[in-house]
Amino acid sequence: MNQDNLQQQLTYSQQFSELNQLLEQSAALWQVRAFEVNALPWAEDFPQLAEAVWALADDELDGLDAEQSLLVKALSPALSQDLRALGQDWDLSLLTASIAERTVFNDKTVTDKAGVAEPSLMDNTAAKQDCLSFDDEAHFSAHIKGRKWQQITAFVQHLPQLNLPVLEWCAGKGHLGRLIAKARGAEVVSLEWQAPLCEAGQAFADKWQLSQTFICADAFAIGAEHAATNTSITTSITTVEAPAEHAAKANPLTTNPLTARQQAVALHACGDLHVRLLTLAAEAGTQALAISPCCYHLIHASHYQPLSNLAQQSSLKLSRHDLQLPLQQSVIANPKQQALRHQEIAWRLGFDALQRQCRQIAEYLPLPSLKQSQLSGSFTDFCLWAAETKAVNLAKNKDFEAWLEIGRQRQQLTRRIDLVAHLFRTVLEQWLILDRACFLQEQGYGVCVGEFCANSVTPRNSLILAQKMSV
Repeated sequence: MNQDNLQQQLTYSQQFSELNQLLEQSAALWQVRAFEVNALPWAEDFPQLAEAVWALADDELDGLDAEQSLLVKALSPALSQDLRALGQDWDLSLLTASIAERTVFNDKTVTDKAGVAEPSLMDNTAAKQDCLSFDDEAHFSAHIKGRKWQQITAFVQHLPQLNLPVLEWCAGKGHLGRLIAKARGAEVVSLEWQAPLCEAGQAFADKWQLSQTFICADAFAIGAEHAATNTSITTSITTVEAPAEHAAKANPLTTNPLTARQQAVALHACGDLHVRLLTLAAEAGTQALAISPCCYHLIHASHYQPLSNLAQQSSLKLSRHDLQLPLQQSVIANPKQQALRHQEIAWRLGFDALQRQCRQIAEYLPLPSLKQSQLSGSFTDFCLWAAETKAVNLAKNKDFEAWLEIGRQRQQLTRRIDLVAHLFRTVLEQWLILDRACFLQEQGYGVCVGEFCANSVTPRNSLILAQKMSV
């Protein structure tokens, strides 16, 4: 590996170590289950922070939560006071540093001795060629929500022009692969496990005479027998079975569809799905990857399985609950959605207080997801539904308005616990992204990490570009 690539590898490793140190130091503030406590669990060690967060008015919280810089500005002075009193020194500048700001090779493309270009998010010379005509765009973007189409077009504009066949991972109807096939003229294979989506996508591709072919297969069943024996690459992979109604529709695909001469792309493949792509690509020596991770908590294991050697040395043990932290930012929720969310949480907390009294067990009792229509009913109806769902005998505890008021009071607490935890959500997401980047570097890839669109388009705007490097 050349000196430039070695320097970048060291830089990503250093960045990861800095993030890891802050997360380990601050775990008491963000590894918290707000529904399970009755007071700020860290108030004794961080009294100034506790005072500051209680001083905030309820109607200020959503605005602060939606903008990381405002949140840090509001709470970091109190946190700094507490740290000085504790004699601790945390690098709080990491709370507002973005992936893009911390990326070294954003402004150029580095070429190794063999002439292989390392990826760069600023190397958008192909972007002008990716624009569709007005008529084509109207057809290609039909039935795709506006922000999703913005994400797809921005993602494609950041792909390096490599003239390679493309594998679209977890394709759905193949919207991303469709645009790549049309704008780049690339041969695209779109892998998706739901047959109806494959059929719809293939019909569109055939109608437009695109070089896009669908494979209906379960990503977790690919090369399962081989993966189980290749522990050097797949130790971090856990097998997640497809639901029965779809498993029968997906063709068995025991061979790895990724090849060396290929560019693999994945836009918002969830949890273990994008991890599966990373390990299969590393196993196949796939020449290039472009991945935007999403939904880190959707994993089969109870806790996160680190990918890179560096992350495996960390003392952090991340539960699925912890892995939801990066997703807890409502930058695109409208006021009505926010109001319904607050109502749902108050109802859940009110029923939780009620069920604790009825069961005489002081622990949170999780409920299934609600239909939005249920929130248009009454709290009484909600409690009766929840009690039936969880076989809770309400007995004489039926002063539902009193329990709703308790829920609202508890919500004031949980919102402030979550607000403090949200100080560290971008740090945790960057930690997870750099774990993936460092893993790819360990597998011989040159890597560039950055952002492919604005946070207002999607908070999950991180992009990992990787190209196989010569040794």
